[in-house]
Amino acid sequence: MKSLFLTSAAAFTLLPMTSFAQESVNDAQAENDIITVQASRRDTPVEALPTTVRLISAEEVSSQLLVSNSLLDVIGTKVPSTAPSRQKLSGLGESFRGREPLYLIDGVPQSNPLRNGSRDGFTIDPAVIERIEILYGANAIQGVGATGGVINYVTLFPTTSDRWETRLEGGVTAGDDRLSGDTVGYRGGITALRDFGAIDVVASIVGESRGAFYDADGQRIGVDNTQGDIQDSSSLNAFAKIGWDIDDLTRLQFTANIFELEGDGDYIQVVGDRDAGIPATSIRGEFEGEPATNSVQTFSFDFTRDELLGGDLGLQAFYQDFESIFGGGIFGTFQDASIDPSGELFDQSANNSEKYGVKLTYSHSDLGIEGLTITGGVDFLRDLTFQELIQTGRNWVPETEFISYAPFLQIDQALFDGRINISGGVRNEFATLSVDDFRTLASAGAPLVLGGEPDFSELLVNIGGTFEVVDGVTAYAAFSEGFTMPDVGRVLRGINTTGQDVDDLLNIEPIVADNTEVGLTIAKDRFEANISYFWSTSELGQRLVDNGDGFFEVRREETEIEGLELSAQVDVTDRITVGTGYAAIEGSFDSDQDGAVDSDIAGVNISPDRLNLFIAAQPTERWNLRLQTATFFDREFDDTGDATDFDGYTLVEAFTGLDLGEDRGRLDLGVQNLLNEDYITYYSQSGTTRDNRFFAGRGRTITLRWSGTY
Repeated sequence: MKSLFLTSAAAFTLLPMTSFAQESVNDAQAENDIITVQASRRDTPVEALPTTVRLISAEEVSSQLLVSNSLLDVIGTKVPSTAPSRQKLSGLGESFRGREPLYLIDGVPQSNPLRNGSRDGFTIDPAVIERIEILYGANAIQGVGATGGVINYVTLFPTTSDRWETRLEGGVTAGDDRLSGDTVGYRGGITALRDFGAIDVVASIVGESRGAFYDADGQRIGVDNTQGDIQDSSSLNAFAKIGWDIDDLTRLQFTANIFELEGDGDYIQVVGDRDAGIPATSIRGEFEGEPATNSVQTFSFDFTRDELLGGDLGLQAFYQDFESIFGGGIFGTFQDASIDPSGELFDQSANNSEKYGVKLTYSHSDLGIEGLTITGGVDFLRDLTFQELIQTGRNWVPETEFISYAPFLQIDQALFDGRINISGGVRNEFATLSVDDFRTLASAGAPLVLGGEPDFSELLVNIGGTFEVVDGVTAYAAFSEGFTMPDVGRVLRGINTTGQDVDDLLNIEPIVADNTEVGLTIAKDRFEANISYFWSTSELGQRLVDNGDGFFEVRREETEIEGLELSAQVDVTDRITVGTGYAAIEGSFDSDQDGAVDSDIAGVNISPDRLNLFIAAQPTERWNLRLQTATFFDREFDDTGDATDFDGYTLVEAFTGLDLGEDRGRLDLGVQNLLNEDYITYYSQSGTTRDNRFFAGRGRTITLRWSGTY
């Protein structure tokens, strides 16, 4: 196990810094003292990476899923600067350092910033994930979208060459302490891996059926029929990866991931009463329209060539088709008298995003100067996005095309046998947004909006360094800039006045976030710790505000966010480890446009302060257990009275596993919300004031899982 930390990343390359990779590095990596972080765009010793990084291993992911249904929950247990999970299909409000993260699968973007439906956390099943790489802070390493950081899901690769390695799994989850009824969910899958020598193969198919969720009082939790829910849903993931090592230096690889999660539609919501403290519940019934769905197909082609003209070449081409269907309703926004003059028109929307792109990276370190590495390349991205009202065939958001070219250059210099690492780089984003003339919905007056092709050019810079003060103690500092587009779809669909021209809209100008970070990492014998402080600013940020009809609008305002993060763990004995993680974040925005921030950022945009604690033990070679807590502290918002103030809560979780031996596999048991805490989720308290989104959190839930490798 190896632990390192980093500061913040920047321009689109690979930056130098320190990483904190706790409980996540396999033995081979530890022996070689090298951690390869794909999200950083090149192979680099962690000591030289200039950004805060967290690595979560496949074993950790698998264990944490015993107490959660969501990868977002898994990340939260390791990264306290992420907002609490909503326990829904929508990740709206689940921020990272108070901003949006960019989700990737093997470097392929999953996020859709042009019309952000907040569904990018559910695009792959955990069974095919080798590890999760998390790069903290605004950066441009992977291009557009990472104002909060990068979350990269690295998929499996085979390690056996003499036979097929077949992984089987099956599990059952039950809530409200019941082992039967509608609370029960099931999961099963098979994954096969083999390295044939020149050819290697991974293939997997995994299915899951989720039951209804119950709170600590035994009440069925309200289903979010509009934004989508993971309770009462089914998912299927088909995955394949084929690699060909043409020779010792050249490799081709093709990856396909097809994921679908669809609500079963067995329940309708009973609206809660926020003022009375009564959360929404659910009753059996058939909800009108299509069920909420995530349907994602991702394909990538990778070519690598080492020692090409003295350097290493990497080329990736990718394609993704992303559709997310939302539940419908008789909303005022959807009414059109020409279709239904009664005012009772039912409709629902679907976000569609089709993107393809190319990433080219070339890195050279044999330059005659010891410790010097130069990396350069260019990225291309084309994203076509629209939002359709699928019951009536109207476009709520017009077809919007985003095309970006981004050359970059990064220089890394190691000095004094690597005790000092300095890096700096630039990335220039050249982007064009294309929209044809369109009309908004009748409820907005259906004004004609003139299309256009506004273009943007942003020069993004980064500079950082690490200094190993003494053996095991490293100080670091870095500055980096991240780039993304605002939620253009929310802006365009909300236009309600005539004479608007896409070329002149301030609200669709890009968001540039500056991230500065300083920190200290300690790795001594059995003890590891990190402390970091960051501040992030954006002169034209993005803030979401409820428009009163249940939909959020975009406000473009100056924002400032700062935070303190602490991590520590100690191996008390060879078999017992204790650890903690803490994050405190504050955010403000300029509410009166006078050039100075003056009001608190609301809960839909920023997370509460959080403290994680854990103790892990391995009493025998075959038996392990872990107890962990997450405490979310109270938070008051000074500009909203007490309507969205947050009453904190503490959740306790436990899991244990036993190796059955003799090819019998492994049996694992996990308990979510062990003490059956009765609470209202953070988003429901502080992210919205609507009664139909006032949800309790999940009560005590038990998962039993068997898995085996043959």
